[in-house]
Formats: sequence, C-alpha cells, structure tokens
Amino acid sequence: MAVRNESEKLAESLHSAAIRLLRSVRRADEAGGLTASRLSALSVIVFRREITLGELADAEQVRPPTMTRIVNALEEQQYIKKSADEKDGRLIRIAATAKGKRELISGRARRVQLLAGQIRSVGAAEQEKLSAALKTIEKIAARME
Repeated sequence: MAVRNESEKLAESLHSAAIRLLRSVRRADEAGGLTASRLSALSVIVFRREITLGELADAEQVRPPTMTRIVNALEEQQYIKKSADEKDGRLIRIAATAKGKRELISGRARRVQLLAGQIRSVGAAEQEKLSAALKTIEKIAARME
C-alpha cells in the first residue's frame, strides 16, 4: 500500500468526520418527521424559492423519477405546492409553502442546537481551533461548488 500524503490523510479524516456529524444531526430531524432526502429537497426548494422538477433532481443529484416521488410526498405533507409554468405549461414549478418554510427553519434550529451543545462541551481553546478550521473548510467548499 502506498504511503499517503498529509493532504490525503486530512481529506479522509474530514470526510469521515463530516459523515458522522451529518448522521448525528439527522437524529434531530426525526422529530420533524422528514426523511433526509425530503429535508434536503425541501431545503433546495426553500432557498431557490421556485424550481422545476428537473432542476431539483439535478441539484440533489438524483434521477427525475426519484425526485418525483420525493416531491409528491412533500406535496402530500403540504410542505410544497406545484404550479404550471407561465411560459411553458409542460413545466411544473415547485415552491415551498409557509408550512414547509417553518419546518425547514425549525429543523435547522434543532440541528444547530444539537451541534451547539456539543461545541459548548469543549473548551474555549478548542472552539477557537474549530473556528479557524471552519474558515478553511468554507473556502474549500466554495471552490468545490
């Protein structure tokens, strides 16, 4: 096995930590009754304000039939509404309802509070290191988008 360089070791550790964090905060989502895929789609819809099914499938990196099932479930739960595109009636536009926006905001608050509790449990020096590391992670994430 080849010796890995420091960048690869850091990347592997960051990847593992990110997955573990996401799994942990998903437990807070169970209170809202949304699956991870539905919550992720709802987030895209809320922040894009209005989107087509194809655009949403692309954003979530899934096939349109998979996204259709997710969108139908979100509509059934009254988190989103569909409407025909004004210029092209074949296109369906998807937008969040007030209920959908509230659920996204409350779900985010639950996840943030869970993380904040864990961050408070480490000392000030560790929090400063985390803050510095996050700046670098945000730069890397921005370049990858």
